[in-house]
Amino acid sequence: MTALTVAGLTLREAFRRRVVWALLVLTVALLALSGWGFSKLIGLDTELGTMTSGEARLVASVLLNLIMFGFSLIAAIGTAFLAGPTLAGEVESGQALAVLARPVRRSAVLLGKWLGLVAFGSGYVVLAGLAQILVVRAAVGYWPPAPAGGLALLAAQTVVLLTLALLLSSVVSPMASGIIAVGLFGATWVAGVVGGIGGALGNEGVERVGTVSRVVLPTDGLWRGAMNAFQDPIALVQMGPGEAGFPFLSDGPLTVAYLAWAAVWIAVVWGLTAMSFSRRDI
Repeated sequence: MTALTVAGLTLREAFRRRVVWALLVLTVALLALSGWGFSKLIGLDTELGTMTSGEARLVASVLLNLIMFGFSLIAAIGTAFLAGPTLAGEVESGQALAVLARPVRRSAVLLGKWLGLVAFGSGYVVLAGLAQILVVRAAVGYWPPAPAGGLALLAAQTVVLLTLALLLSSVVSPMASGIIAVGLFGATWVAGVVGGIGGALGNEGVERVGTVSRVVLPTDGLWRGAMNAFQDPIALVQMGPGEAGFPFLSDGPLTVAYLAWAAVWIAVVWGLTAMSFSRRDI
């Protein structure tokens, strides 16, 4: 049994659990609501007068980041709670014994399950994100400066979280692994917001909170890179320098060094998962 075979079985299991259909319903509802909201931006009466098409596109770029965060959160929750049963659930139920009793390396099984989850989580966030970008384009005429890069970073964020969830599922119960993974995802995002506020206020100590959190768990760092790829380049200029702490604006693209660190982080955590899984009693 090769890793690709296990990956295919993992995808089939995701469909069998009807996770795909739940995500589809949530995604369609979010796309429909956002499409209606974006269509109302042009001509909207505000305290400063009627919103022009240019102003609507600027607002749309910020709102797009907000909605993309919603998609990343849905993907995070879905993949985290899929990754838990993938290892811990099958070990507890005895299903893993039926597979590993054959001459199959545990590392091959783990790699296959990881690839299946990567295909599922990344595929969802890319397709849902692309659909949202097309909705915004149709409603207000706004097109992000680097949509492909932004979607790739959202997919990478999903890969980071599901890799963490797999590591957790190799040592704790399925439910606990999902809760911890999503909790860390949320805590890192909050730490990033706190760090952004600290940077906007010139407080280096508070700003360091976000910097450290993005190194320990790269989800928020990748998310901020995605936001920069989706937002209008003049958004920060128009909203003022003090708005750099706004949670749905990013003040710069990611560096090559940080992207390399995210790749190393995934490799190290996957290696720890393989080590933990190989030593676990089945």
